[in-house]
Amino acid sequence: MRYRTLDAKLIIETAERLEKRIAERFPDTGLRGVAIELVSLSRDLAKAAKALEAPIWWLRGVVIVTIAAGALMFLFVGTILPLGRISGTHDAIQSVQGIESLINMIILAMLGFLALIRTEERIKRKQVFRKLHGLRSLIHVIDMHQLTKDPAALSTDFKPTSHSPARITDRADLARYLDYCSEMLSITGKIAALFAQSVNDDVVVDGVNDIESLGSNLSRKIWQKITLIDGPLRSARPIT
Repeated sequence: MRYRTLDAKLIIETAERLEKRIAERFPDTGLRGVAIELVSLSRDLAKAAKALEAPIWWLRGVVIVTIAAGALMFLFVGTILPLGRISGTHDAIQSVQGIESLINMIILAMLGFLALIRTEERIKRKQVFRKLHGLRSLIHVIDMHQLTKDPAALSTDFKPTSHSPARITDRADLARYLDYCSEMLSITGKIAALFAQSVNDDVVVDGVNDIESLGSNLSRKIWQKITLIDGPLRSARPIT
């Protein structure tokens, strides 16, 4: 079972190791600040995902009491309370109308009980999407940091303007910077997957898949940039 589930501790350790690698190579860049935030967010979301695995016992107690109270009410109306005194008549038309009303009440009661039973699911779902919103924002922040890291700036024909952003002029450093961005996007997908692992809900799984797809699409753009960097130089640089 070890390799069939995600280990939140290992994900956090991976994020921490990545932050240290970025700090060693790019200590004074905003990317390091993003990596620090990724570590902090991964810890918070791992705790939140773990907490969602536990049932909401007080809510389940309320649901059970409500269902029991409803069942007792139906028992009282159907057996204890004399229906003949309520209707005042025993003709066939009144009996049919009474049966129809009873069926409608049973259907409405079952729908109400079903809504109560799914209350815990809706509460957890809302908590998950609140957490995923912050993760989605961080993904866009990561993308912003790689936005201006254009391999075209390495060309001898490139001429910056007065408003051009600061560029990384070393090929190996640029490739490593983009690698780090791609790795951070991958980690965000694994953090999101913790919620799909903790909450067995199709809507949550779809939300997690959206987060992973967003990170994968942005990572694909990053690797398109990396492929434009000179292959021999990239393969020859030290991997840290």
